[in-house]
Amino acid sequence: MDPSEPNGNGVSEELPPPPPVPPNVTPLKAESEQPIKKALLVPMARRGVGSRGNKIPVLTNHFQVKVTNSEGYFFHYSVALFYEDDRPVEGKGIGRKVLDRVQDTYGSELAGKQFAYDGEKTLFTVGPLPRNKLEFTVVLEDVTSNRNNGNGSPGKHDSPNESDKKRMRRPYNSKTIKVEISFAAKIPIQAIANALRGQESENSQEALRVLDIILRQHAAKQGCLLVRQSFFHNDVDNFTDVGGGVLGCRGFHSSFRTTQSGLSLNIDVSTTMIVRPGPVVDFLIANQNVKDPFSIDWAKAKRVLKNLRIRTSPTNQEFKITGLSERPCKDQTFTLKQKGKHGDGECETVEVTVYDYFVNQRNMDLRYSADLPCINVGKPKRPTYFPIELCSLVSLQRYTKALSTFQRASLVEKSRQKPQERMSVLRNALKINNYDAEPMLRSCGVSINSNFTQVDGRVLPTPKLKVGNGEDLYARNGRWNFNNKKLIEASKIEQWAVVNFSARCDVRALIRDLIKVGDMKGISVEPPFDVFEENPQFRRAPPHVRVEKMFEEIQGKLPGPPKFLLCLLPERKNCDVYGPWKRKNLSEFGVVTQCLSPTRINDQYLTNVMLKINAKLGGLNSMLAGELASTIPLVSKVPTLILGMDVSHGSPGQSDVPSIAAVVSSRQWPQISRYRACVRTQSPRVEMIDSLFKRVSDTEDDGIIREVLLDFYTSSGKRKPDQIIIFRDGVSESQFNQVLNIELSQIIEACKFLDEKWSPKFVVIVAQKNHHTKFFQPNSPDNVQPGTVIDNKVCHPRNYDFYLCAQAGMIGTTRPTHYHVLLDEVGFSPDDLQELVHSLSYVYQRSTTAISIVAPICYAHLAASQLGQWMKFEEASETSSSHNGTAPGGGPAVPQMPKLKENVRNSMFFV
Repeated sequence: MDPSEPNGNGVSEELPPPPPVPPNVTPLKAESEQPIKKALLVPMARRGVGSRGNKIPVLTNHFQVKVTNSEGYFFHYSVALFYEDDRPVEGKGIGRKVLDRVQDTYGSELAGKQFAYDGEKTLFTVGPLPRNKLEFTVVLEDVTSNRNNGNGSPGKHDSPNESDKKRMRRPYNSKTIKVEISFAAKIPIQAIANALRGQESENSQEALRVLDIILRQHAAKQGCLLVRQSFFHNDVDNFTDVGGGVLGCRGFHSSFRTTQSGLSLNIDVSTTMIVRPGPVVDFLIANQNVKDPFSIDWAKAKRVLKNLRIRTSPTNQEFKITGLSERPCKDQTFTLKQKGKHGDGECETVEVTVYDYFVNQRNMDLRYSADLPCINVGKPKRPTYFPIELCSLVSLQRYTKALSTFQRASLVEKSRQKPQERMSVLRNALKINNYDAEPMLRSCGVSINSNFTQVDGRVLPTPKLKVGNGEDLYARNGRWNFNNKKLIEASKIEQWAVVNFSARCDVRALIRDLIKVGDMKGISVEPPFDVFEENPQFRRAPPHVRVEKMFEEIQGKLPGPPKFLLCLLPERKNCDVYGPWKRKNLSEFGVVTQCLSPTRINDQYLTNVMLKINAKLGGLNSMLAGELASTIPLVSKVPTLILGMDVSHGSPGQSDVPSIAAVVSSRQWPQISRYRACVRTQSPRVEMIDSLFKRVSDTEDDGIIREVLLDFYTSSGKRKPDQIIIFRDGVSESQFNQVLNIELSQIIEACKFLDEKWSPKFVVIVAQKNHHTKFFQPNSPDNVQPGTVIDNKVCHPRNYDFYLCAQAGMIGTTRPTHYHVLLDEVGFSPDDLQELVHSLSYVYQRSTTAISIVAPICYAHLAASQLGQWMKFEEASETSSSHNGTAPGGGPAVPQMPKLKENVRNSMFFV
């Protein structure tokens, strides 16, 4: 806003001019106060390694790397490409072709140097090129194979027809490209050795980036699809159909990592989604799950096809799809130039339909395109149309839309591999890639060991659990059950009712079985007040209308507000009533609710449902024995708050969907099994949580942390936490400093705002699942045992990190969680900290298994995804008033998350 303009109140923001200086006064220059610079926090160094547990040898998919040329330098050059008329070359993928041609043509002028080129503007060499600035000109024959401008259509066979040729603008079709290579920086290869000693620097990160670029280039030369450090070959054996015209494509991740035992190459199996190659129509029919081309929703088709590449028959030229024609092929016209009938060489223009042109002038047989839109590969003002049946999608094109629940389930099922199978695939990958023969790696003196690295693992003792009647519960292999056991704190199910959204089932039998299972677990279940069946006339109504109508009926019949509602849904996954139903209950009525889909109901299923209901109603299923006996090191003796923090973003391609920040906090210390959640929306794709501290006035803070601290105080016998342990999920190494200097400082501010004199001690731990390190048992087909911890050899050379496999890997290969301890002011020993993290994998109330990541983080995921469903429903019904207006930065305002009713705010509604 211009400061001279009136603000919203009609008052000018401009400051009044200063008063005039009296004639006998000499103004003094004000001393400017130097702002006190706060020292920035960096991740802490390792304090040592743990020793507790049963020691075992473990193999990992890291391969040792030696670098002998440590005296040399990488030289960094900037690359710029121009057409003859000095327009920059912007097409993707041209860069590699151009640089290959430069090397072929001007090898001697480059002193025979090999390039490590990133495909865009950066190039590295080992040792310098002859000059700091080099300029070359190369001619590429095929740079324009996919450029055919104008709204004509390609001519017969491999060349555009005469009239099309004349219409093409010459510079656009230029095959001559100027290349400028300019020196930018010099990086000592020695920097890699320094990083291995724990001295990370910009140079060491750049040097490792060079090695990773060499791997990418190696894969690009084999025609792979590159996705960051993962590479995918065009081999149908690697494709698996997951439905909807989408294929899972299996490839490999490979990257260099600095570890305690030196440089290593981390290789893993990786999967990405690609669109099914072949006729465009076949893809659309599968994608939309329709019977024939005439049932396709073309508005949807246009969105999904945009920017995909096709080959057209019979010329086999490649184009990028820019859109679809407005009209069907038989009605869509374009202007065709042709020789005049008088034979005087004059050209005349005629309007013809795309269909007529291809059928009559090109003598092509079109079977079904006449009534379908054409594919447009031209520019907005100069379209180029092709009948759809002549277009086929090129292979290895990423599918970046969100997968449906069924596609995701199919992908997981088809891409999992047992540990032994994965090991043999990785051994094979190393052999096939043959990195030792890669000239650039050889010139750096890089050699790669072909054996899996062996590390020292330890299996931590299994935490002991307590259930009802003071009984112990022993987990075996990370699993336990409640057979013949009572829950440690059983709640009471009373003043409740059943709501049935047209699910087919015997509701009376379900209620009977539920009462029986509850009784076995120590939960007293009163008979429900009523069963509310959905009125058939609303079955096809929009989801929020169905929910409204159901609530009208409930309110009309129940004598007072229910304490609990059991909701039966017709579909197991993705039922569109779920979001609006949850929102109505939790945010408008304050009613605890459990949804279930009665497709496969047995005692085990009902026991699992009971575990969820009990936790939601304030009960507890099991607890750590250490919680009850107050023997958890450093946590049981001093009031300690445990936080789980996570931000979930909209799926790729949804750039305007708000991100959802969830903070889950422990309550009723000295317990560490009870949690509550606070969820807020924030700007799309922002990873740092921005509402931890939100100062509204001198005395008011509307942030998440204040809410959390007040609840801890009231639920923990009026005690403030002296220690706050933060588990943060979903951040990469490059964001660790932000977690410490942005999020942690907001949390400290919120504490100080409540009480200036109060200084709790903090522990900050980041948990990562999205990495490529896997562990294997030597000479065993099984996964590593639950409780396996690794804090040596493949861990960071300086920073404090460890890997933990808390869960029993039943299917596929166990994915360990990588924990990074960024700060520890409490002073945990490595053993005590690892034991605490391990124990927090055993307090998850929804299941009878150890889980792969600490429960507070798991709960944060659940809370964010449940309330994310509310937001989805908000968009669908477009009732949110906060869509209007703008955010402070001028972008659209982020819709606020509806607040939970007070009586459910502190419940575990998310389990």
